[in-house]
Amino acid sequence: EVCNKVGGIYTVVSTKARKMEEHYGDHYICVGPDLNQSGDHSDFIPELEGAMALWAKVLYEQEGIAVRVGRWDIPGKPLVILVDFSTFMDKCNDIYGQMWQWFGVDSLYAYGDYHESSMFAYACGAVIHNFYNYFKLQDKAVVAQFHEWTTSFGLLYCKHFMPEVATLFTTHATSIGRSIAGNGKPLYDYLLDYNGDQMARELNMVAKHSTEKVAAHQADCFTTVSDITNRECTQLLEKPADIVTPNGFEDDFVPKGAQKTSKRRKARQKLISVAERLFGEKIEPETVLIATSGRYEFKNKGLDLFVESLAALNNRETEKPLIAFILVPAWNSGAREDLLPGLTPNISNRFTTHNLMEPDKDPILATLNRVGLYNSAEQNVKVIFVPTYLSGNDGIFNLSYYDLLVGFDLTLFPSYYEPWGYTPMESAAFSIPTITTDLAGFGLWVSDTAQPLTEGVAVLHRSDYDSALLVAEMADNLQYYLKADKTERQQMAKKAGAIARKAHWKAFIAYYQKAFEIALLKHKSPK
Repeated sequence: EVCNKVGGIYTVVSTKARKMEEHYGDHYICVGPDLNQSGDHSDFIPELEGAMALWAKVLYEQEGIAVRVGRWDIPGKPLVILVDFSTFMDKCNDIYGQMWQWFGVDSLYAYGDYHESSMFAYACGAVIHNFYNYFKLQDKAVVAQFHEWTTSFGLLYCKHFMPEVATLFTTHATSIGRSIAGNGKPLYDYLLDYNGDQMARELNMVAKHSTEKVAAHQADCFTTVSDITNRECTQLLEKPADIVTPNGFEDDFVPKGAQKTSKRRKARQKLISVAERLFGEKIEPETVLIATSGRYEFKNKGLDLFVESLAALNNRETEKPLIAFILVPAWNSGAREDLLPGLTPNISNRFTTHNLMEPDKDPILATLNRVGLYNSAEQNVKVIFVPTYLSGNDGIFNLSYYDLLVGFDLTLFPSYYEPWGYTPMESAAFSIPTITTDLAGFGLWVSDTAQPLTEGVAVLHRSDYDSALLVAEMADNLQYYLKADKTERQQMAKKAGAIARKAHWKAFIAYYQKAFEIALLKHKSPK
């Protein structure tokens, strides 16, 4: 996810860069995929001259691997190598054979994104190998860190061809743990009874699980992002982390002072104007705006219980009207043109801002219908589904996620499977009170026990079989917030921001530095 924003790992790597650059300067280099050779990356600054550019030419001449070198246009502006791995795709079967012979990685039944991920990772290994030799780094302390199963082949390449490089493998979620949870199986109550290899066969996850497990065991230092995910690693990968490296962030992207006031006003105006066109009615100024967001994992992200809690609230007396926005990308064919100014909205669709490709099969819409949330004029709780990436050019809001986030009053993330949880952390960073669960790494970090909303971040207990209780507790919290006065809300917002500041990279970077030390020490003293 270097120069390629996909999800939470982009946030991890990009926000960490400035602190890494402070510590290591240009000895810190990020490697990512070159997915746009014919055009420009919006956050990539190419460097056409200098030692790195000269090396890139030599690499292509020697090995036929095309890379682009430059800077990642983020705070810290770290050096970046973008790798064109397309030439490796025709060699994948041979490479799979090698990985089976060398490490026992079982790619026989691989499918989907496994192929591109593995060939990208293998190409990265080859690039690191050439770089290491070209710049004569044999007498240097070199660590290569690989994030997630998607980069496992790069780590294994290094272990085979250049064992003199210390390796670090970080899993942000186990592939089999996510699959168990996503398939509706009880992950937590039965965790100690699961065998990762057996579950991988049952859930058709053998290839991903195999490469992830091997990388965890082969790495000089194995890390994960939270204690809750470390439990998964210990049981399902049969390898506990050598150290937990929690996800931090920098607040460079968080507006402050007058800028924040201006951005909040703009975002709120945009949210309300879209709601008015969608519902065909005037929105009261005191209406509370809440949101949830993330990947479209209906159960894992708690989207099911989010909707259920709104229905529970709708059946109660509420102090103020509430509009809930579900900011979750889904398969859509673009913005609804009828919502644009000057046109007449189609009142048969009061739910979505973009045209879903298969609305009759959508779990969110089906649940809204089942629980009786119709966005009718007499209902005090309404829901808007925004099924698109908020990159700033979605056609309706035309604001980035962060520029829209600042306009909300409260966020909810009742996650069932959430190894860390950047979304509630980001909300807290914007001083937006948020509700999460103790099944999210961030929630567990905030408090080992239930934490009330009055502290800025509410951490609710969640297990495999307490959905009804959690729905009621979320409705209670929403009702409490609706009754709170301006001063109480300001206190919640202030406390949320204070919690987020404790998770800055200036505090968490030490965990990574310790991980590098562990990798280098183990590499020098192999078993």
